[in-house]
Amino acid sequence: MSAVMVEEGMKGAPLLSVRGVETFYGKIQALRGIDIDVYEGEIVTMIGANGAGKSTLMMTICGNPQARNGQVIYRGEDITRLPTHTIMAKSIAQSPEGRRIFGRMTVMENLQMGALLQDEAYFDDDLRQVFELFPRLRERQGQRGGTLSGGEQQMLAIGRALMSRPRLLLLDEPSLGLAPLIVKQIFDAIRELNQSQGLTVFLVEQNAFHALRLAHRGYVMVNGAITMSGTGRELLAREEVRSAYLEGGAH
Repeated sequence: MSAVMVEEGMKGAPLLSVRGVETFYGKIQALRGIDIDVYEGEIVTMIGANGAGKSTLMMTICGNPQARNGQVIYRGEDITRLPTHTIMAKSIAQSPEGRRIFGRMTVMENLQMGALLQDEAYFDDDLRQVFELFPRLRERQGQRGGTLSGGEQQMLAIGRALMSRPRLLLLDEPSLGLAPLIVKQIFDAIRELNQSQGLTVFLVEQNAFHALRLAHRGYVMVNGAITMSGTGRELLAREEVRSAYLEGGAH
């Protein structure tokens, strides 16, 4: 999607807006007044070290855990206190950290699970799209998910999310533990989805180099708080970002 199209989308209200969100695990505060916006048609990334709170933010958006303070607004609706299953039925899909596919089910059965809430009339077209995006899944469609390689499992997790026809795709650490070539394939697929369909993506990622190259805009999280924001290009050029997250990471 062109920068012009993104800018036009940003004139309206954000598709997703997080305002002053504080999340706790018991007495331990994990998120400290988080403010982010994701506009229609954007790829937005959140980078930060392991343990910074990135995945907690992703889970808070999905309602588990719920924010103790602040608001999560999606398409103008306050979803902060809604249960997770209600949130995910609102054209939001998540590919969680660690993939979490159904290991005993086949690739095809996993994809069918992703399509459960959608009209059956879309299934064949959506399946064709997933197989075009990830040809390996077509080859493995009768194979159990648990026997796939790590990269194939990540492709399946994203493919399963896409089968729900999301308006907002949440990706939590899609490159984690994968070889550089597979990481490139995953990020190329995300870019293709955004450019060809205008799919809005919020990406949480430790691999700052790939994430910021891909994203229209980005945020940096340190110890549960946002410390920097800007376009992907701007953040890639910041010396603080380069020294903290890119040394030896530009693969």
